Amino acid sequence: MDAPRSLDGVGADRVELLRRWILGVMVLGLLGTITELVLLEHYEQPLQFVPLVLIAAAIAVLAFEFRRRDAASRRALQIVMGLFVLAGFVGFVAHFLGSAEFQLDLNPDMSTWELVEKVLRAKAPPLLAPGMMLQLGLLGLAYVFSDPRHRKGEMK
Repeated sequence: MDAPRSLDGVGADRVELLRRWILGVMVLGLLGTITELVLLEHYEQPLQFVPLVLIAAAIAVLAFEFRRRDAASRRALQIVMGLFVLAGFVGFVAHFLGSAEFQLDLNPDMSTWELVEKVLRAKAPPLLAPGMMLQLGLLGLAYVFSDPRHRKGEMK
């Protein structure tokens, strides 16, 4: 069995290429998601502002990262991306509860199983849409943790 290669040379180039792709996909996801949320007027209630604010924060932190490329910028990105993951889970619960409330207004006598089935099939609010925040957060964390300086302990 071959010993693991260090990140010198070709291995480092591949990691950096993958990091650029991750960053590109993340930026496209951020821009696409904020565009969709604005077009859907996803700002009618205070909780609906959370993804908009987080996306704006992510864009600002990415700009900070490009200017500084230091431990502080990486830590800020790590925190914002962690908040994205949290927002994905909270959004799922909020969408579930909002849909359940609507379904119960339509038919207050439905059983728990009927309610869950209706919520899972509901088009509005889309139950899995907050998963995009989760995906973007995980992409951002992959970007941060794939930095070779992070592995060498230079990120403290």
